[in-house]
Amino acid sequence: MNKDLIAIFEYLEREKGIKREIVVAAIEESLEAAAMKSVHGASNVTVKINPKTGNIDVYSEKEIVDEVEVVAQEISLTAAKEIDPEAELGQFIDVLVTPKDFGRIAAQKARSVIAQKLRSAERDVIYEEYRHRIHEIVSGTVKRFVRGANLIVDLGKVEAILPMKNYPKTEKFRVGDKVMALLSHVEDTENGGAQVVLSRSDPEFVRQLFDREVPEIHDGQIVVEKIVRDAGYRSKLAVRSLDPKIDPVGACVGMRGMRVKNVVRELNNEKIDIIPFSNDPVELLQNALAPIEIRKISVSDEDGVISIVIDDDQYATVVGKKHSNQRLNAELIGYDLEVHGMTDYNLSQVQEQSAYLSSLSETHLDQPIGEIEGINQMIVDHLKENGFKQVRDLLMTTPQTLSKIPGISLDMAEKIIESVKKQRNSSLG
Repeated sequence: MNKDLIAIFEYLEREKGIKREIVVAAIEESLEAAAMKSVHGASNVTVKINPKTGNIDVYSEKEIVDEVEVVAQEISLTAAKEIDPEAELGQFIDVLVTPKDFGRIAAQKARSVIAQKLRSAERDVIYEEYRHRIHEIVSGTVKRFVRGANLIVDLGKVEAILPMKNYPKTEKFRVGDKVMALLSHVEDTENGGAQVVLSRSDPEFVRQLFDREVPEIHDGQIVVEKIVRDAGYRSKLAVRSLDPKIDPVGACVGMRGMRVKNVVRELNNEKIDIIPFSNDPVELLQNALAPIEIRKISVSDEDGVISIVIDDDQYATVVGKKHSNQRLNAELIGYDLEVHGMTDYNLSQVQEQSAYLSSLSETHLDQPIGEIEGINQMIVDHLKENGFKQVRDLLMTTPQTLSKIPGISLDMAEKIIESVKKQRNSSLG
C-alpha cells in the first residue's frame, strides 16, 4: 500500500492542488476504525503515516505499571523506558502495535472511507479556488458527455459541468472542443464532493464578454444597466456612459463593429441590440424599438402595462418570432407590453365606438348626411352613393374602409371621420 499512497499523494498535489498534509490527515483518520478492529483490546489507537515514504504505523496508548495484567492496555516500566528513557510509573505512552497484515487490512476496509475523505478534501480545494471566481469567464475542453447532453469540461485542476439547460439549444459540442463559459456557481454533490457549474445561457455571460471587449466597460466609464436575453437568438443591452464625451452605444459597437462582432462570434451569431439606457420606461422602449415609430402609447402604472400601436408593416418585427422580441422588451422595461397593429387598433376602436353609438338614442345620428365641414359636396354625395347615408354610418366605420371607395384616399377618409366627430360633438355641446 506504500507505493499506492505515494502515488495518491503525488496525483492529488499535482492534478487537484490538494496539499499532501490534508490528504495524510484524512487517511489517518479513516484508518483508525480499521486499526481498532485489528488491535484487539487496545484503547486510544492512532495511525501515523509518513508523508514521504507512505509507511503506516499504528500506536496504542498504554499505561506504565509495575506488573502488566492487560497486555493490550498496559506496559511495564522497563519496556516503557526502552521507548522513552524518562518514562515513569502511572504515565501513559504511545506504543507501536502495527499488525503484520495491517497494510492489507487497511487497503480492504478503508478504501471507501478514504475515497469519501478525499472527495471532501477536494471539495474544500474547489470551494477555496473557485468561490471567489463566480461570474468570471473560464475556458476548458469538452471531456465527455453525461446523462444525455450535459457536458463535463476539463478546466485543468478540476472538471466542471455545463448542464444542457445552461447552454442554448442552437449550440452543439463534441468531445475535444474548446469551450468558454461563465462560472455560474459551485455546488455540493450527493457523494460529498463539490462541482463547478458553468453556463453559456446566463445574461451575465454576455455582460462579461463585453467587459472583455470594451475597455470603457471594464474601466467603469460605461455601465451596462440591464441585460435581457433569449439565449441563442437575441440579447438586449441597455447601456449608459458616465462620461458625457463617450457614446456608450458606439463604444460597445466598436470601430467598424469589431467589438460587437467578436461577442456575436462567441455567441454563434446570436443577435445583439445595444440600446441607450433611460430610467423612463417609455423612453427606454422607444430606444429599444428605434427606428420604428410608436404611433400611440398608453401606460397603466397600476396594472404594470404599457400598450403601443405601430404601423401594420412593422408589427411582425416588433413582436418577433413566437413573440420573443415583445417578451424581451417587456423584460427590459419592467412592464407587460401589449403591441397592436394600426388596423387592428382602429378596428377595435370602431367596434367600441359602434357598441357605444348603438346604445345611444340620439336622433341626429340617424339623420341623412347633409354637409360635412371641410369636405367637398361631391365627395359627400359619393359617400351616399356607396351606402354611407347617415351620420351614424360614418361614425361606425374605419378610415381603411372608406379609403376603399374609388376617389377617396386614406388621408381623406381620416379627415371625413374626424369632421363628422367634431360636428357631432358640437351638436351635443
